[in-house]
Parts: sequence; C-alpha cells; structure tokens
Amino acid sequence: MMNPVRPGDQLDHYRIDSLVARSGMASIFRATDLLSGHPVAIKIPHPEMESDLVFFERFHREAEIGRRLDHPGVMKIFPDDSSGRVYLAMEWVEGRLLRKILSEEGKLPAERAVRITLGICDALDYIHSHGVVHRDLKPENIMVDSNDRIKLIDFGIAANAGARRITFTKLSNTMGTPDYISPEQVAGRRGDARSDLYALGVMLYEMLTGKVPFAGPNAFAIMNDRLLNNPVPPREINPEISPPLQEIIYRALERDPKNRYASAREFAWDLEHQDQVGVADRAELRDWKQRRQPLARKILFYLVLALIPIIIFALMLYLARVA
Repeated sequence: MMNPVRPGDQLDHYRIDSLVARSGMASIFRATDLLSGHPVAIKIPHPEMESDLVFFERFHREAEIGRRLDHPGVMKIFPDDSSGRVYLAMEWVEGRLLRKILSEEGKLPAERAVRITLGICDALDYIHSHGVVHRDLKPENIMVDSNDRIKLIDFGIAANAGARRITFTKLSNTMGTPDYISPEQVAGRRGDARSDLYALGVMLYEMLTGKVPFAGPNAFAIMNDRLLNNPVPPREINPEISPPLQEIIYRALERDPKNRYASAREFAWDLEHQDQVGVADRAELRDWKQRRQPLARKILFYLVLALIPIIIFALMLYLARVA
C-alpha cells in the first residue's frame, strides 16, 4: 500500500500544492504542471481503495472516457504518464459546484437556471454524440464558473452506449444519488441518453423551486415515489415559473422515456424558444395530490382493515364471557 500524498510531493512532472477535497474514496489536490506552469487537479484514490475491484474499474473507466472527450463543457483528463502511482491529472477549473450554489442560494432566477441548463444540454449533446452516457448527473457533478459556464465532472459510472444494463441489486455500487435516477433505471432497465435528460429535468426543477421533485425517508422510498406518483407542479412552489417552462420540465420528467425529450438538442431548442412551446392539459397538474403506495403496503393496509371487525368481535365476546 503506497504512502499518502502530501502537499510538496511530486508525482511525475506534477507538484502537489494543496488538498482541495477529500471523499471516502479519493482526494483531490491542486497541483502545478512543472512542464507548463499551469495549475491542474490531481485525483488520487486512498491507498485502501486501490485494492477495491469495483472502485478500480470505476476509476479506470473515468480515465478512459475522459481522455477521449474534448469539449469546453467537459472537464479534460490528461494522458497518463504515471510511473506507478494510480491517479488522474485533470484540468483545473475555477468555480463552484452547482450543489454549493443551490445550498447557498436556494432556488435560482429562471433566466439563470435556463442558462445553466442550456450549458449542460450542450455538453450532453457532445458526449451523447460520442456514445457516452454520464449516468450520474447531479449538482455535485456540475462545476459552474463566474459566468455560469459549466463543466461536467466525474465520469466514474459513465458508460458507452449499449453497455450492459445495471440491475436494481447493483444500484448502490453503480448508480448515483436516488434523487436523479430515471424511472427506467430504478426498474432495472438499461439507461440511455434520455436517462441523462431525466436527471437534467430534475435539476432544472430543483434550480427553479429549491426542492427535488420526489422525496422520502430513504433511497427506496424516493425511487418508489418516482415510479408511482407525480411531483408537486413547479408553479405551485414558485408561481414565477412560466407555464411553458413548467411544460418543459414535465417533458423532461416523463416516466416513459419514449415520451421524454429524445435528445439534449431537442431539450435546448424548447428552452430557447419557450414562446413556441405548447402547454399540454396534463393529468399530472390535477392529480398530483393523490399519493399511491406500493402494492405490498396496500395489501397490508387492507388486511389490517379487514381484521379490525374480527378483533372487535373477539374482544366483545371475551368481555361478555368475563362478565
């Protein structure tokens, strides 16, 4: 197991300057490329993670996909010239994570939310055209600079189009935060570009309302809610959202991917031409207060309901005998 990296250390031609972030699996350092003098980000797995086969596969997938993508909206990963240490050298991006912006500001003005979403659409259009599905879109994986230009980061669970599907039992290891997972992925089907667009629809809802559309006490409750119920209409939370913008959110959040936006370009077109978006008379706008429960819970409820008269009768019979 290799020794931990510390500021002042050197990895090949990179000098480690400072620790920026630390998660349960890896640390991110700011470093200097000694050949160019430019700042870079270095992602280094914790020593104990290097023997974890699932993490190791994820780390190398991120590296392989990142090195072949070249777009201003996607964080660049530089070629591997390591001399034995496992790490990723990435471009240094100034800005804040979208999660931090939302935590500090709550909801965003519609104009800004749309601007950020359009930037994400452009980046998604690029990666999808290159056969890559991100699969973990969430505010934690969107970097936003001072001009609201975005960068997609963390392709650790991204996949090439047509990759094998992920089963529900493997969800915790291979999928992202349950707030942003599409219904088809929850159901164990293979996600595609439209799954990324669903996650983007969730983020647009969150940027405009300060809330995610589905909630619950745990991951399984959140995912069940997504399969069975409709979210609170965005305009109920924030009346400043226009009807066309609300319609765009609903199109992105369609439960059946066939009814969802087919591409990021189509999503972006509606955002840029909101005056031409026809507003549908949606059942979701009328029945969102109706909350359905999973079948097992329904059966249990009706079973308990049916037992109540029997229990009352037995209690009355017992009291009659005692008297």
